[in-house]
Amino acid sequence: MDENDREPFDNYAVVINDEEQYSIWPTEKPVPVGWRAVGKEGIKQVCLDYINEVWTDMRPLSLRKKMEEWAKNPPPPEVQETVVRRPLVERLCEGEHPVVANCRPERTAKALQERLALGHVYVLFTETHGGTELGVRIEPERTDVSDGDFEQATGLVRFAGMLTLDYVPVRCVATINLSNLEGLAHLERIDERANKPDSEIIGSLKA
Repeated sequence: MDENDREPFDNYAVVINDEEQYSIWPTEKPVPVGWRAVGKEGIKQVCLDYINEVWTDMRPLSLRKKMEEWAKNPPPPEVQETVVRRPLVERLCEGEHPVVANCRPERTAKALQERLALGHVYVLFTETHGGTELGVRIEPERTDVSDGDFEQATGLVRFAGMLTLDYVPVRCVATINLSNLEGLAHLERIDERANKPDSEIIGSLKA
């Protein structure tokens, strides 16, 4: 095995936050504030497999409770004409959208490097109503960090990963500027991936 292919840590713990969002964290490091271990530990793939098995609904806990309340007590119909919003997946699959790499517990280039190594990054689409944060499971073969310098926080990195949004399997493709962890991203329906090549967005970020 090449030295660069080795995992940065030998053992990981599955952790969860107050919104019941899962992630993994090295057992040799203190669990960040706002997160707690669920009792599952092992190599990275074992922990990721466990998350895939138990994290069947990726909606935050607060959103699930709000939707349950709406189902029990639906709001009264609006008298005035309402604007019909297109589904979120459909909107985020069209064009590029401003995003922030929302690293935890801190938002730095080094933190993003660590999250990429762990295989799980949070991407916040900032221009949706209230913002939309997605937990992306990184696909290493679709990730390119060769143009970025994590130590100096300069350059661009590009990554992609899969998730399920509103019951639709999608891939999130993002290009992030390491100087401020902001960039552009879009979603791709996985079942339409063969007919939709990746958009070239690095040039627009450099402009």
